[in-house]
Amino acid sequence: MRYAQIRKYDVANGPGIRTSFFVTGCTNNCKGCFNKEYQDFNYGEIWTSNETRKIINNLKEKEIEGLTILGGEPFENADGLIEILADIRKETKKSIRIYSGFTFEKLVQNEKTKKLLELCDILVDGLFVEAKKDLRLRFRGSSNQRIINIKQSLEKGQVQLEEEFI
Repeated sequence: MRYAQIRKYDVANGPGIRTSFFVTGCTNNCKGCFNKEYQDFNYGEIWTSNETRKIINNLKEKEIEGLTILGGEPFENADGLIEILADIRKETKKSIRIYSGFTFEKLVQNEKTKKLLELCDILVDGLFVEAKKDLRLRFRGSSNQRIINIKQSLEKGQVQLEEEFI
């Protein structure tokens, strides 16, 4: 798995101060994508255990509320992310937020992507749609995208939106 960047302190991609990282590789090719270069699966650096340790150390800082994973398309990097997030979960209980162009309904149908979902707390789902771009929205780019509580959605068998962002 490759990544383009790690931000130790990020306030744009979730509530509070978060650590975030951007994986590379995406086949969705959304018109108006703000990370066009991250669509290339060969772009960026190879993820190693050093990056995992760096993320864990960041999350141990009390001012950091959680982790956000963006891309590229995280769910097209499920194999690598499952292992990484399993290691992170062993050492921290802080929230994990993940973005995807795929919908929750599609992700739960695949064993691998469902396993990745289960390691996270919040999913921002849906393709970026340039015609629905709305700069007033918090933590998403277009109005079709949803902010989903993963644990509640899996328990209830239907999407549960985060009340704060409806």
